[in-house]
Amino acid sequence: MLQPNDVLAAGEPISMLKAGLNKVLLDQTTVVDRVVDAVIARGHVLLEGLPGLGKTELCKGLARLLGLPFRRIQFTPDLLPGDITGTYVIEGERRDFVFRPGPIFASVVLADEINRSSPKTQAALLEAMQERSVTVLGNTHRLPEPFFVLATQNPIELEGTYPLPEAQLDRFLFRVQVPPVSAATLARLLLERVRGAAPELEPVLDASGLARLFALSDEVHLPQPVADFIGRMVEATDPARPSAPEGVRRFVRYGASPRAALAMASSARALALSRGKPNVGFDEVLEVAPSVLNHRLVLSYEAALEKAGPQQVVAELLKAVPEVVRA
Repeated sequence: MLQPNDVLAAGEPISMLKAGLNKVLLDQTTVVDRVVDAVIARGHVLLEGLPGLGKTELCKGLARLLGLPFRRIQFTPDLLPGDITGTYVIEGERRDFVFRPGPIFASVVLADEINRSSPKTQAALLEAMQERSVTVLGNTHRLPEPFFVLATQNPIELEGTYPLPEAQLDRFLFRVQVPPVSAATLARLLLERVRGAAPELEPVLDASGLARLFALSDEVHLPQPVADFIGRMVEATDPARPSAPEGVRRFVRYGASPRAALAMASSARALALSRGKPNVGFDEVLEVAPSVLNHRLVLSYEAALEKAGPQQVVAELLKAVPEVVRA
């Protein structure tokens, strides 16, 4: 069980990290909170939103605040796996094969417009995300620690793109929707930023401080009733289960995998730590559940006909699954 002093010590750097990101991405508190939760939970994030909403600046700001190496990969149809992972080149008088690392060898990697590259190239990145290593010509190279991927997808202009398969979407801890901004936010942007330049940021954490947050997050207690709630919620995403609500049985073909339960537990622990709590409550699970589940449900054709999106199905699921089963 975490001690009160440990929880208080974790709260200050987390608050500073969120405050810095909120300077970069104005009036998008929910997006910032989910990204910070994913960092503490050591997960990857898929950001979806229209162009120009600040997704790239958010990723760059995160790297600056954490003091970690940052690389951006612009995904295009002609991008090859070796362009991401690196390749062997001939160097020196002895003509030796020397491995030259690709841009994936950074702690914070922005995969911009990931759905514009071929499935083979997407698979190279997603394998690195899962294994935290790359294999080139039979040799395995470990990626730096920590390692985060923030990928972006443009929901418009889908011609000539390659949507990520559900099995690969499962590698992302969260899928976060970046909504359009209000008129008040646009006015603030115009007054505070010349030519839209992002504010200068100083690191608020170093590698040892981030490792400490990782360790504290793992120590956040997950009570048995909360673990049962997570298990019942993930089980209820399967339309073949008796516990599945009506919306799931109608609109879902395949439910979430056990990876969803693990993702929900780890992200709820991170959220509880950021709130100064030594244990996970039902509130934390309910807050992270939509971002964990909205990309892990395979919807049916009926859902497309009825224009029922994953957010609608997940919202019904959260209402239908009770926190505690009454005897």
